[in-house]
Amino acid sequence: MIKLKVNGVQRSFDGDPEMPLLWYLRDILGLTGTKFGCGMALCGCCTVHLNGAAVRSCITTMQSAAGASVLTIEGLGAAGLHPVQKAWMEINVPQCGYCQPGQIMQAAALLKSKPHPTDADIDDAMAGNICRCGTYQRIRAAIKAAAKEVA
Repeated sequence: MIKLKVNGVQRSFDGDPEMPLLWYLRDILGLTGTKFGCGMALCGCCTVHLNGAAVRSCITTMQSAAGASVLTIEGLGAAGLHPVQKAWMEINVPQCGYCQPGQIMQAAALLKSKPHPTDADIDDAMAGNICRCGTYQRIRAAIKAAAKEVA
């Protein structure tokens, strides 16, 4: 039996320990904000926080999440009011929106570790998150706006 905490709620899983965390979140818990993109940790759509660090849930096994605290986009901010989510809305970052939960989770992890990131810090942290619509300039602007609120 694998025990973990998801968005502050204690959970247990009695299935295949090699099952990706992504499928547990989406298919078993119904938390569909975390998206499937590539399945190989190359695009960042499936980014969640595992004990506060941004990870790709498509390659994170349930076994490796045992005992951990998992935070998804649904748990990030009450009613979408995390500073990153607010900045995303104010700056109108998304176009199609598919990658945005992963982008937001990656950005939130960045601001938690570096409340005042430089452009280079933002580029480094966000490099593994692909936006097919190319909203990278708005993503950077939203991260900078959120950093002002976090500070």
